[in-house]
Amino acid sequence: MQTKLTLRVDDRLVRQAKAYAHHRGKSVSGIVADYFARLGGKAEPANESLSPAVRSLSGALAGKRISRDDYRRFLREKHR
Repeated sequence: MQTKLTLRVDDRLVRQAKAYAHHRGKSVSGIVADYFARLGGKAEPANESLSPAVRSLSGALAGKRISRDDYRRFLREKHR
């Protein structure tokens, strides 16, 4: 169950919190909830700290065998 919580903070701090949350791809409520969870000793799950863009790429190469030579070859082709 979720409960509404009203906080009174400086306008500048609210702007910073919104910018930080936007950069992380989360809501300010989500950031505050994560913080409160950490206060209780509950660690944030590993993939929760990833941005949505990074999360979408997770597992994209699962089962693929990519070597350093493959990567170097890719870079040589890319930068011709």
